[in-house]
Formats: sequence, structure tokens, C-alpha cells
Amino acid sequence: MTGIHWPWVEVAARLLERGEREAVLGDLLETGEGAWGGLLDILGLVIRRQLLHWKNWQPWLAVFGLALPGSLLLMGISVSFSSTYERLIDHTILMGSPQAIDEGFLQLLCCGLLLIGCSWSCGFVVGSMSRRTLWVSITLSCVACLFCLVRFREPSLSRLCLFLFLLPAMWGVRQALRLIRINLALAIFLASAITTLMILPSHSRGLWTLNWLIIWPAWYIVASAQGDGRKVGQS
Repeated sequence: MTGIHWPWVEVAARLLERGEREAVLGDLLETGEGAWGGLLDILGLVIRRQLLHWKNWQPWLAVFGLALPGSLLLMGISVSFSSTYERLIDHTILMGSPQAIDEGFLQLLCCGLLLIGCSWSCGFVVGSMSRRTLWVSITLSCVACLFCLVRFREPSLSRLCLFLFLLPAMWGVRQALRLIRINLALAIFLASAITTLMILPSHSRGLWTLNWLIIWPAWYIVASAQGDGRKVGQS
């Protein structure tokens, strides 16, 4: 396996699980398969493995029910947070009445907490539902981000404000991949807090009605935590 094309075979083999990767490379070495033939065999095996994952409903829901629409909605909340911040630091607001300033800070705080909570819960659910198909969710999320980046037409805001949700979302994905179990009480608190923040009148004026669709990941975490607790109790 020292030919000039074998590195491509080894790169393709990294798409397989570690144990399976070593077995496949060992078989290719024993049979004396050529580099291009080995590459095609590995890619075919990778495709078959990926298709098996899509027999379940979780990857479909994670990709088309959360990663793609969730990225669009979270970018909307990111822009709403940035717009609220811009209005708050404007000198005409800071020189206004103390009540107006307090309401502005409260709205900014609620919007920021909602952005963090929704982003983290969406990332956690995507990572939990589609560990082996996560690359598809990431790809469609990037497509949504690129689409909004190209069409962004707000001269008073930086285009980077679209991506404020990425950091907490990636944190959520990382927690899911580490198989972190969420305590039921903590899950209920998170879901209740997100729902309450969405209901608050001071905040709802700046949000789109469809943003209610990204509440379900938080309650999905509650259902999952409750199911894990029942399994532990039965065992």
C-alpha cells in the first residue's frame, strides 16, 4: 500500500468505523486489490452504510425538520438580537426615560437568553438524532447560512450578526456527541424558560411567529430525559 494513489484509499477508509476500516484495509492488502478498485470498493461500502442510517426517522427529522429550517429561524433571532442591541446603544434611546432604557435592556437580555437556549437545544437534538449522518445536517445548515449571507440587506448591521447562533449550537452538538445525559429537572427548566421567553410581550414584538417551531427541540430533550429515567428505573 505504498503506491501513489493509496493515500486516497486511506482517506476514503476514514469514513468507516475504526474497526471496520482496519478490516477493510487488511482485506485489500491481502487480496492485492489495485488502488482505484480498492477506492471504489470502499466508497461503495460507505454509501451502503450511510443508506442504512436513513432507514430510521431520526436523521430525516434532524436534517429537514431542524437543521435546515432551524438554521434559518435562528439566524432571524440573531438578527433580532443585533437590532435590539443597535437600538439600545443609540444615543436617542440612552438619553430617553429610565423606563425606556430598562425595557430595552430587558428585551435585549430576553432575546439573548432565548438565542442561546434555542441554539443549544437545536444543536443538542441534531447531534443526538443524527450522530452518523451529522455531516448532512451540517451541510444543509451551511447552505442555509450561505443563502442568508448572500441575501442580507441590512446596512446598519454586520453580516456576521447572522451567525451569533453558531457557537451555542456547536456547543450543543458537542454535548450530544459526548453522550451527555440531561437531568429531567434541568431539561424541564430549560424548556419552560425557552417557552416563557418566547411568550414575553416585551420580546415577542421582535420575533417572527414561525420561531415557535424551534421550541420543540427543548421539549424533545424533556421527553428523552424522561425516557432515560424510566429505563434506569426499570433496570
